[in-house]
Amino acid sequence: MKTLLVATDFSANARHAAEYGYHLAKQIKADVVLCNAVIVPAEIPQSGLVVWPMDDLEMLLQDSTSQLAIEKLHLEAMAHSDMFKPGISVINESGVVTDIVDGFAANNPISMVIMGTHGGGMSSFLIGNHAKNMIEATTKPLLLISPETKLLPVKKIAFATDFANPDEDMESLFDLIPFAKVLGAEILLTHIHEEEQVSHEVKQAITHFMTEISNKANYPQIYYRSVQNSHIEEGLSWICEHGHVDMLVMVHRPHNFIYRLIKSSYSEEMAGRLDIPLLVLAAKK
Repeated sequence: MKTLLVATDFSANARHAAEYGYHLAKQIKADVVLCNAVIVPAEIPQSGLVVWPMDDLEMLLQDSTSQLAIEKLHLEAMAHSDMFKPGISVINESGVVTDIVDGFAANNPISMVIMGTHGGGMSSFLIGNHAKNMIEATTKPLLLISPETKLLPVKKIAFATDFANPDEDMESLFDLIPFAKVLGAEILLTHIHEEEQVSHEVKQAITHFMTEISNKANYPQIYYRSVQNSHIEEGLSWICEHGHVDMLVMVHRPHNFIYRLIKSSYSEEMAGRLDIPLLVLAAKK
């Protein structure tokens, strides 16, 4: 049985992400784990928050447990008798979100980690709150949900690649295909190139990539689309908006385009908004 871990801080955005995670769990027949990290300011003095005694930790955990129970009931109320009903369990610990999530995922069969963002387009997927830290730290597929994301079936998944690491991207794509099959979704290989003309070497890499996928993937619903744009984030936003994409997938590795997006500050330069889920896959070792 697949299991989706949903990280929550009990905010409205986190509740929306949990609702999306539960909706997705019903589609792929997975269980859900609601996870809350109880952050005690005394443990993180650089946070700038008011410090209170560690004796209050037990009270904080009790409050967390009570709130998790409320969130669980809220999700269970979304179930319908004619659909698969995911099982829901809860966990809470004191510490940093990334440590708690990765620690639990390392010892349990977690298929995917889901968390909400502050919204405001693609820029807010990659800056602010805990999203950037989770992208850097998690070893599991990470699904980031904007407050604007609608609870709709996933029928088209855009897999973004620059073909700089085609063999590694192919491995990640093979991992993605079973997920797409369960959803009955198309996979759109999306190439945003900054130059007006794609180089001969890249064209060869694309041809080889598509041939290998055709021969080995055994999944006919894979297509290719290239978009020329000098700003990668604008190109991705454009393809998501005009290509009727329901989920964007990117592989995170040092020095590739998602790494550059995370490290840069471009929120005010965004031409479009990304209100669909962003699935970040860790690079293959």
